Amino acid sequence: MKIAIKLFAGLRDRAGTGDLSVELPDGATVRDAIDAAQQSAPKEWIAPTSLMAAVNNEYVEFTGALSDGDELALIPPVSGG
Repeated sequence: MKIAIKLFAGLRDRAGTGDLSVELPDGATVRDAIDAAQQSAPKEWIAPTSLMAAVNNEYVEFTGALSDGDELALIPPVSGG
């Protein structure tokens, strides 16, 4: 199955792109997609432990299953001041 991945804020900068597309086996989870995104990005990056994920605009756990055509958004922690 094919998953579209959107990287936001600092993740986009670290990975060298804001948009990725990965092929995953049926039954793959959000965690599997994150691992695939780390391997397929133009630049090497590591997902922060406090990363938030949303599938098709709904927040999900990393154990959530994905379906063909899903869009996964990865949102890093933010701080302000």
